Amino acid sequence: MKRLYVLFSLLLCLRAVLAQNPKLPPKPPLEPTQPYRLELPLERYTSDVLVQPLPEDSSVVLLVEKDPVLAGKTEYTFQKFDYRLRPSKVVPLSVPRGYEFRQICAEGTDVYALFQGTTEGTLWVAAFDTRTGELGTGEFKTKRAREVHDLKALDGNLFVTVEVEMHLTLLLLDLKTATFRFLPSVYEPLPASFTFLADSVTKRAELILSETNGFKSRLQLKQLSDNGQLLHSEFVQAGSERGLLEAQLSPGDSAARLLAGTYTLRDSRYSQGLFAADLNAGVTPTGQRRSLRYYDFLNLKHFFDFMKPARVARMRQRSERLKATDRQYRHRYRLLMHDMMPTPDGYVLVAEVYYPRYNYSSTYSNFGSLYNYGYPGLGAFSRAYSPMGSRRNDGYRTTHTLICGFDRQGNLLWDNSFLMKEVEQFSLHETVRVRPLADGRRLVMAYLKDDDLYYKIVDQAAPAPNDWQVKLQTNTTGAPEKSVNTQQEHLTAWYGSRFLASGYQHVNPEKGQSREVFFVNVIEFR
Repeated sequence: MKRLYVLFSLLLCLRAVLAQNPKLPPKPPLEPTQPYRLELPLERYTSDVLVQPLPEDSSVVLLVEKDPVLAGKTEYTFQKFDYRLRPSKVVPLSVPRGYEFRQICAEGTDVYALFQGTTEGTLWVAAFDTRTGELGTGEFKTKRAREVHDLKALDGNLFVTVEVEMHLTLLLLDLKTATFRFLPSVYEPLPASFTFLADSVTKRAELILSETNGFKSRLQLKQLSDNGQLLHSEFVQAGSERGLLEAQLSPGDSAARLLAGTYTLRDSRYSQGLFAADLNAGVTPTGQRRSLRYYDFLNLKHFFDFMKPARVARMRQRSERLKATDRQYRHRYRLLMHDMMPTPDGYVLVAEVYYPRYNYSSTYSNFGSLYNYGYPGLGAFSRAYSPMGSRRNDGYRTTHTLICGFDRQGNLLWDNSFLMKEVEQFSLHETVRVRPLADGRRLVMAYLKDDDLYYKIVDQAAPAPNDWQVKLQTNTTGAPEKSVNTQQEHLTAWYGSRFLASGYQHVNPEKGQSREVFFVNVIEFR
């Protein structure tokens, strides 16, 4: 009797524990380590730091900008660190007065920083050879270049995307001869959109221009040499009512030449699905691409993982009804595409699904403004306004990231997705980073939010949890500390299966004085 009473008591205790913890989360099959951490005694109000990874030699370069305490010039330094974040070289950079930082990029082990002057059309470049520590600088008085949008390096030359007289064009800066020229082969009226890829392997620059008349969209591909000469130009367009929105081109020196991106149905604002084309397969007598393939989002296995199954089922049923009447279900998604990644089987394409957030204000409202969000798939943005109301863009929200594997001919091998937790930003830029794991098959997708690294292990189309996360460590010794505030956090893909997490932190130790730092943590998956 006594044994029965003890057993009954144990069962009650177990039931109470399970009631408090009904389902313990599964342990991730792969947890990252944070073996190295760098701290610089900097405050975010008086400094700025740009993190430039160098996979070539497993190092990282920081461009540190410090505001003067009272008066004087802003101080800049290039600082190089090895794979353990040990300091290697520190090179002061004397930037002339009247210049502000705009862009940074790297090629091999050379780092380039671009500054724009207050005098119209003037640019200043700093080139840092991280192997020797040599620093070269030069000024370019272009007179015409206005807003700077992007910077890429190719064989020692810099390609700068700039605005000139309400057009978007490329400016070539020849650092060897200290000369410049605008490339006449690229001169697109604003608003314009193009993707620029500088391939150091082939010594070629690839340009993908998106052109639309508001109803039909097509792509124009231009291939440039490392000195800006136009080598080849061609159009890629779809038949019927489809239009090609934007795309990425496969990198590297390979016999394959794959173009993959998004297509639309008439409305050039929204994507209907993915397309892929083997550019080496040629065209038909009417000019159509023989290898052009389309993959509606409804045909993907994981694109709608963010929805409830019942809602997806209703959407598929509606799509089937429309097909019976020769119509198509129309999606309303916007995708931010990443550069294509080579894999043993072909290529991987990554795209973040986002939508704009709008602020609606009304003269009749006592609340000043109403925030209304247009969620993907609803068909239209929810709006609240009066006849005297106004709407302004209030940033962007990313809901999930799509990842797809293609073979070298453009056949879709698999797809997966990474659901994200209310990631919001004021300007549109890449949030998720992707690196391959050591087995050559799996990939890790990750992003930072506050003090947490969220990640997912992708094994092609196999389902996997989306909510694995680890805290950013404030030291590597295990000493008890607490990060009170993390701001301007940024995740950078580095080399191998490693990432760099960076930002500003206020750290409170259990004993001793708190500290304000700019940090860099190595995030390593094995």
